[in-house]
Amino acid sequence: MNLLNKKSIFTSMLQDGPFAVGELPPFAHPFSREAKKWVRNLEGDQLLKTKYRAVRCQVFDFLGISIFDEILILIHDRKLRQKTAERSRILLGNMFGLDGDKHDIGRYLYDYARTADDVVNSLRAKVLAPYRSHIETTNEIETTHDPVDLLLIIFDERFHRKARFEAKRKLVLMNLAGSIDQRERETVIESKFSNFLRFLNAHVWSPSLKIGELEIKYLHSHHHPEDFSCREVNVLSEEQARALIPTPGEKLTLIKRRRFRSQEREVPIYVTIRKKPPAAKVLKLLRKNEKNPAVAVDDELGLMAVLNSVGDVKCFIRHLTRSAVEAGSLMTLEDISDTLTGGQYGSTAMGSSNKTPMLKFFARLGGIRVEFIIHTNRSYLNYIYQRDVAHDEYEVKRIFDTGVADFLFPGDIYRLKMDEIRTAQINLFRKQIEGN
Repeated sequence: MNLLNKKSIFTSMLQDGPFAVGELPPFAHPFSREAKKWVRNLEGDQLLKTKYRAVRCQVFDFLGISIFDEILILIHDRKLRQKTAERSRILLGNMFGLDGDKHDIGRYLYDYARTADDVVNSLRAKVLAPYRSHIETTNEIETTHDPVDLLLIIFDERFHRKARFEAKRKLVLMNLAGSIDQRERETVIESKFSNFLRFLNAHVWSPSLKIGELEIKYLHSHHHPEDFSCREVNVLSEEQARALIPTPGEKLTLIKRRRFRSQEREVPIYVTIRKKPPAAKVLKLLRKNEKNPAVAVDDELGLMAVLNSVGDVKCFIRHLTRSAVEAGSLMTLEDISDTLTGGQYGSTAMGSSNKTPMLKFFARLGGIRVEFIIHTNRSYLNYIYQRDVAHDEYEVKRIFDTGVADFLFPGDIYRLKMDEIRTAQINLFRKQIEGN
């Protein structure tokens, strides 16, 4: 389901629905022209009516009030607002399963607020970097961390419309951050991540190298002018790469490789461990139009590996399963997708390309489930550079094509034309990718 559809689970954020942030807070008299128009817009849509009642009750329960007019009292009574904030922390602490007193819970809420800010700032840093000034969060909102203060800002006419929208957005993102944190605590993901790294160092990587020791190599590649896919690649040493000046259509790509031992042979392998930060998980929930991390975020732990050939890939998988047995656990491979040998990648992710060659699977071992994405040198270079395949392009497409960009930065508030920006950003990334 599209994120911007009225049946989206994030209806409260949509600017064309009953929760839209207008020029003034929603305090119109029940029999006013504005209220009657608002009611007419809801007629015939029982789902929206139900969602509105649910959100209204949640606001009232959270603030400990029974009518909207009492919000004005909270806005202007500092002592009552502080008392309400302390009560709300206990409620949120119990909802997210947080241990500790109100100060401990406050620290968790502060972290959720920082994650909410990181979601916006991560887009400002890369995908929407040329527009960072347009989408910068209002200072007063970025420095506000208490959920009660943010909620009251939505109803405070002293704040500009953009600031009130950003307060609501921050609350929604904080709620997702809290769900993600709860999921991580329940699944002890930090402990599992540490155990996974220990498994790799103790049983998978060659003992001839120290832990963390890497061999620097370069991939010297030639690319087709039509789509910039890799047509030839050679592995160079540092000295060889230093003496080379790439020409148009050539790339020199640094890789830092470990080794594993297979039948008395040392096989080089470039590896990057992936553990999604909270902000990336929040964005994934938005892209999937989902609030439950257990459903949408199935790749919390991941490893991407690059080997010289398909033969080395097969050796690595066999080495992995044997290493798991050596560590005392059977390893099973689940949801296998193999397109390294010429098959089609059947991704359903919005913005992804079915041209992406890779071996992808989930490995279950030692009580954890880890996503593996494995490339040869050539497929890895296509993953970085090829048109319609390159990961930087994919990042742009999935933010725009899933509706996340419009969702977080609606046009009527930020005055941005996301369709035009999408095209401009893809062209910008292509220029950066193909330049020397």
